[in-house]
Amino acid sequence: MTVPSVTERIPLGAESPSVLDARGLWKVFGPKADSVVGSALGRKELKEQTGCVAAVRDVSFSVRRGEVFVVMGLSGSGKSTLVRCLTRLIEPTAGEIVLDGEDIRKADERRLRELRRHRMAMVFQHFGLLPHRCVLDNVAFGLEIRGVPKQQRYTRAREVVELVGLTGFENSYPDQLSGGMQQRVGLARALAADPEVLLFDEPFSALDPLIRREMQNEVIRLHHEVGKTMIFITHDLNEALKLGDRILIMRDGALVQMGTPDQVVGAPADDYVRDFVSDVPRSDVLTLPWIMRDARPGEPLDGPELAPETVIRDAARTVLSAGRPVKVVAGGALLGVVTTAEILEVIAGPSEEKH
Repeated sequence: MTVPSVTERIPLGAESPSVLDARGLWKVFGPKADSVVGSALGRKELKEQTGCVAAVRDVSFSVRRGEVFVVMGLSGSGKSTLVRCLTRLIEPTAGEIVLDGEDIRKADERRLRELRRHRMAMVFQHFGLLPHRCVLDNVAFGLEIRGVPKQQRYTRAREVVELVGLTGFENSYPDQLSGGMQQRVGLARALAADPEVLLFDEPFSALDPLIRREMQNEVIRLHHEVGKTMIFITHDLNEALKLGDRILIMRDGALVQMGTPDQVVGAPADDYVRDFVSDVPRSDVLTLPWIMRDARPGEPLDGPELAPETVIRDAARTVLSAGRPVKVVAGGALLGVVTTAEILEVIAGPSEEKH
């Protein structure tokens, strides 16, 4: 199967310049960590022979400006260590972390503080709110640390409190709020600083499923409204597929696959990823380029038109009711056609495989 190109799927972001680049990133814990960089030993052999653990192994990727970039993997895969390396909360052992052309690894302590305060903000699973401060004071705290005048920082705090849907709770204290509302305060605090990059380290994993879905929708809404570059860490595949423009999958500290959600589901790189996505309904993720075919000679082409980024599930009603081929069109150009046969093959596929 030919994998549809990224530009077919996310035309608005595909040509965007990168805002953050990780190049050959390693993080090794243990004695003489530098000597382990470049080792091809597996995790168990490396531990036995050197006493070291390579939590991040030669990981490279670029995050485009304005995209939601998801890093996912099971517990122990290295994803949280990776995101902490990006801000040097954990010091990388080797490699480069470049933010808009500046290598963060070369920044001294003063410059690193400036970068964290002004250009990168992190939202953690544990909210880290100040219990003795009300919502508005918590949201304004980062601006206070930066020395922003009181009137200016509270004006900004009120703006983001409204943005995350906490209007009316400005004077409430953290222990008076639900988990989801506390996470909104943490999100507002990060947004108040107007950072270039927002990093989320499994921020919703402690929330119950209903609140978790609500917060996922909130992130999507905020991304549409403010357009921030977001790097999101999760162990949940459904969350990754829902939020991510692109997904990086890790295992044992290494990058296993990186691609758009439909590339990960439609063309898994190996058995590990294939097992990950085996229960995902393909029609909920794959877009029309995965199933379209060339028009045949004499075939009627007066049917409806759909864009290539249309998800198969969303196209099903149009295709099944058309009674003729549905054209897949981009920029006035005919890319291919989809008929009932292609739709039914995808919809029936997973149930057939399970039997």
